[in-house]
Amino acid sequence: MHANPALTEASPKIQGARTISGWGRYPRAASEILVADAPETLPALLRGRRGVIARGAGRAYGDAAVGQRTTCLTGALDRLRSFDPATGRLRAEAGVMLADIVRTFLPRGFFPPVVPGTQFVTLGGMIASDVHGKNHHREGGFGTHVEALTLLTPDGVPRPCSREQNPDLFAMTLGGMGLTGTILDATFRLRPVESGWIDQQTRVAADLSAMLRALDEDDAATYSVAWIDCLARGSALGRGLVYRGEHAGRQTCRAAGRDLFPIPARGWLTVPPGLPGWTLNRASVTAFNATYFRRGAAADASALVPWQSYFFPLDGLAAWNRLYGARGFVQHQCVVPRRGAEAVLSEMLDRVARLGTASPLAVLKRLGSGGGWLSFPMEGYTLALDLPATAATLALLDELDRSVVAAGGRLYLAKDARQSRDTFEAGYPALPAFRDLRRQLGADGVLASRLSARLGL
Repeated sequence: MHANPALTEASPKIQGARTISGWGRYPRAASEILVADAPETLPALLRGRRGVIARGAGRAYGDAAVGQRTTCLTGALDRLRSFDPATGRLRAEAGVMLADIVRTFLPRGFFPPVVPGTQFVTLGGMIASDVHGKNHHREGGFGTHVEALTLLTPDGVPRPCSREQNPDLFAMTLGGMGLTGTILDATFRLRPVESGWIDQQTRVAADLSAMLRALDEDDAATYSVAWIDCLARGSALGRGLVYRGEHAGRQTCRAAGRDLFPIPARGWLTVPPGLPGWTLNRASVTAFNATYFRRGAAADASALVPWQSYFFPLDGLAAWNRLYGARGFVQHQCVVPRRGAEAVLSEMLDRVARLGTASPLAVLKRLGSGGGWLSFPMEGYTLALDLPATAATLALLDELDRSVVAAGGRLYLAKDARQSRDTFEAGYPALPAFRDLRRQLGADGVLASRLSARLGL
């Protein structure tokens, strides 16, 4: 199995407190660490503890996988339980990495139905965050494709959950950020594909209006995503590149002289530790964005690209979160309804450009309707911005939050490190019902992350 970054050292089941963080390296907090070695040992390991949250690969950007008191590492629960090639149905433990699923099944002609922007996440984390991908406008989030799961509830009992069995608990767990119980395993279906290549169509959008039109025109495309130059201003505000994708067929690949399932390339670039935070500044990011836009505009409009490059471009740069230095970074990912979206997104992008500390990692996508009770997606557009964790950034994000709330939007909990309780409560109408069911489960105070304590979940 693929080595889980959350379990890189041999440890006893119970460790002392140590300082941990999410992928953004902000905020940091001390937490007692537990290490789960098998589903059967979890009830005894967790019994009597309060303020506990499960943590898979540690790829939540903020404090969602940092326990209020205790963090339980579940990456060792990594067995593939069963697979039916006739239906694509896979049952696997929650600690299985997405990278392992792709590595195992893509050569056999199967690919996950939904993938986020990195393959280094666990199955349990994908469900707890109800991750969305470049195909959400057509196929929903990952939770839409989960058929069943086993949940260890706060009373220590493993409970089967599906749309037929414990349906409310099932719906609350999809996107529930690990606050309903610890996911032990799940069943979902992989999609059949004919190759490991994506037939990518690239279009240039000169400004935000053109960008939104292009995404709307991609409604019939399986995959669609846009990169935005978030430092462009004036008539070029919101300019970028839109990438439409389809799984390439056998004939297309053979005509191009490509192996159907190429051996995945291993990333050889690594950001060194101790990189100073000033490396990403207005000058360096402006130069990068201009070069990236120019090369993208000059490249072939149609190309076959490997699955890694299309779905997980940043995975080729190991430890890229170090780009922001020791202070870390925050990601602001919002979704706003389609009506009025251009005005609010224009305002947000202009504010970010004026701040001048934006990163080259800005992504815009179309989303369809949501899934679980606390699932992030809603019909509209989602904008994701990575920004250094400075006082100026945090003040700006408070302003952007107000624009999002006024537009009827919300922020993604799996990426959040700093939104206020008021912002959160304004964006999630199912929150009262979620809190009620948490109380009925006896989860209050027992299952708690730094995020849930901050937001009053």
